[in-house]
Amino acid sequence: SGLLQGPYLFIFYFLYIFLRFYLFERESSCFIRTDQLDGETDWKLKVAVSCTQRLPALGDLFSISAYVYAQKPQLDIHSFEGTFTREDCDPPVHESLSIENTLWASTIVASGTVIGVVIYTGKETRSVMNTSNPKNKVGLLDLELNHLTKALFVALVALSVVMVTLQGFVGPWYRNLFRFLLLFSYIIPISLRVNLDMGKAAYGWMIMKDESIPGTVVRTSTIPEELGRLVYLLTDKTGTLTQNEMVFKRLHLGTVSYGADTMDEIQTHLRNPYSQVRPPGAQSSAPKVRKSVSIRVHEAVKAIALCHNVTPVYEPRAGVTGEAEYAEADQDFSDGNRTYQAASPDEVALVQWTESVGLTLVSRDLASMQLRTPGGQILTYCILQMFPFTSESKRMGVIVRDESTAEITFYMKGADVAMSSIVQYNDWLEEECGNMAREGLRTLVVAKRALTEEQYQDFESRYSQAKLSIHDRALKVAAVVESLEREMELLCLTGVEDQLQADVRPTLEMLRNAGIKIWMLTGDKLETATCIAKSSHLVSRTQDIHIFRPVTNRGEAHLELNAFRRKHDCALVISGDSLEVCLKYYEHELVELACQCPAVVCCRCSPTQKAHIVKLLQQHTGRRTCAIGDGGNDVSMIQAADCGIGIEGKEGRQASLAADFSITQFKHIGRLLMVHGRSSYKRSAALGQFVMHRGLIISTMQAVFSSVFYFASVPLYQGFLMVG
Repeated sequence: SGLLQGPYLFIFYFLYIFLRFYLFERESSCFIRTDQLDGETDWKLKVAVSCTQRLPALGDLFSISAYVYAQKPQLDIHSFEGTFTREDCDPPVHESLSIENTLWASTIVASGTVIGVVIYTGKETRSVMNTSNPKNKVGLLDLELNHLTKALFVALVALSVVMVTLQGFVGPWYRNLFRFLLLFSYIIPISLRVNLDMGKAAYGWMIMKDESIPGTVVRTSTIPEELGRLVYLLTDKTGTLTQNEMVFKRLHLGTVSYGADTMDEIQTHLRNPYSQVRPPGAQSSAPKVRKSVSIRVHEAVKAIALCHNVTPVYEPRAGVTGEAEYAEADQDFSDGNRTYQAASPDEVALVQWTESVGLTLVSRDLASMQLRTPGGQILTYCILQMFPFTSESKRMGVIVRDESTAEITFYMKGADVAMSSIVQYNDWLEEECGNMAREGLRTLVVAKRALTEEQYQDFESRYSQAKLSIHDRALKVAAVVESLEREMELLCLTGVEDQLQADVRPTLEMLRNAGIKIWMLTGDKLETATCIAKSSHLVSRTQDIHIFRPVTNRGEAHLELNAFRRKHDCALVISGDSLEVCLKYYEHELVELACQCPAVVCCRCSPTQKAHIVKLLQQHTGRRTCAIGDGGNDVSMIQAADCGIGIEGKEGRQASLAADFSITQFKHIGRLLMVHGRSSYKRSAALGQFVMHRGLIISTMQAVFSSVFYFASVPLYQGFLMVG
């Protein structure tokens, strides 16, 4: 509460960040966790501004004259624009700020020490702006009973008026009218509310005592019947459907494939190349003959071990205090306290696999990385250029120089749709990608290209000029990089499995057979979301998938909607940016088309977008919705839905505490909806019918009795307690 905009702030290892600030860092980088913000448990690399790293001492940071210009607070959690200006230099130094230079509210510094400047506080932070206020939820059964009660009250007044009219308005008719209102008051189900509340309390007790779904907590006793009347189930992906634990499953080299049971052969092949001493330049001067399996395995594993953005982090050893230590060349690289951190769990899984077969990443900084061979030798590679992964390019690359041989190699890996046109002609890549996709594996194509010193120097000069361009910088940089992406040598195809939670597939199948439409809303990448939708059988094997192309204006949105309208029985995959554009111009058309789909996947969704999608379904369809998630980024969605279910998982208990029902595993939702939801609705409906029918029968008998005695306002049950 005492933090204001402007002052410096020290952030240490594993400290939760409650505000958003701009990053200074003596070691030039740190890792943060954003699972409570966007649902991604991958550690993300944050980089400090370069001009702060050239100071002689850390204390000089507090004596410089500088200011930060930042954009106004906004909802978008994936972008940031600003500038850092140092005024005490001649001339003044101006540097642009992006999302890589900022730490967000509701994130955790997982490695390193950070000094930052406070930019946004309180209601201006993205996490607060993406959080909606909770609403008072009322069940559909309660609303229906309220409408029926109003109708019964009208019937009560009408019946009393009819009786007075048939009596002929004899004497003080208004007294007779009041008496008839009292005599027919059995029609009003006065005791129904008390009986229902007692029944709902019993339903909640039975849910929590069910041994088939242990750990379930009922946090509200007003809407258990909603579990049996759901039409739309909106679920998160990370930690809800998946365990978020990547496991390497397959390596394919074209003529040979290695699975989990044949990994020992890779270790054998990997020992041979490193046991032979090669003179510098031997590989480049060797004649082009068909390579042996050992050489191909060696090149594939080395490419996987080098082409990534993974950093090994060494945790403090016993008796050592302070922050996590980064690996250095002269450090004793022990395997016991090393962990790998990266922006994608896929890359961590790949590097962990290379370690398991004998080639270990032991050190990395912004300029170099070191590998340890099966024989214990340390190989050093200089990082000349790094091309990060983007959703547009669907690939990433790195140019490295081997210090022992001075060879320069360009490694690249990416999705098969992006790499198929880059690599040399082959007759197996497309078929094997399809085979792995049918197994639910996430595929990556790995390739390389050897560069001479002259080729690299020419590329570096053109690349540097493109990066200094003021206009169309991104297009010029992409054009220079594409000049290298030609006729690359295909090395291998990898398959990684994102393990699903237990019994996710049968649970989704059961819900779909019950008539519940399932939408997956995730902040993860499009490729990851699509793969999980297939592997979890959210999208069946016989269904086509329509991937909504990125749109930025009304015309593009109109064309894409027309293309989607011509398809039938097709699952929809759409990104958050395209969704926002379509909802701006064609809200009704998009929702109508999406509701006709058997399944919908929305990727790169912010917490606000998730809640907005829930509200759109409620407004346009009038159906009951249920949202299920396990992270802080799912709270808005859970609170907006008619019924919110939280899972107690690795991402904390924010979703669980904000939800109406809390479970421990996704598979429990099947019994919660199909058994307890259905039973609660049937019991409450039967109880409501019984109380109202009882009142109607008693009132009918009273009406007949009064009619027999010339419409006299005489009670039939004298001396009985009149209870509705």
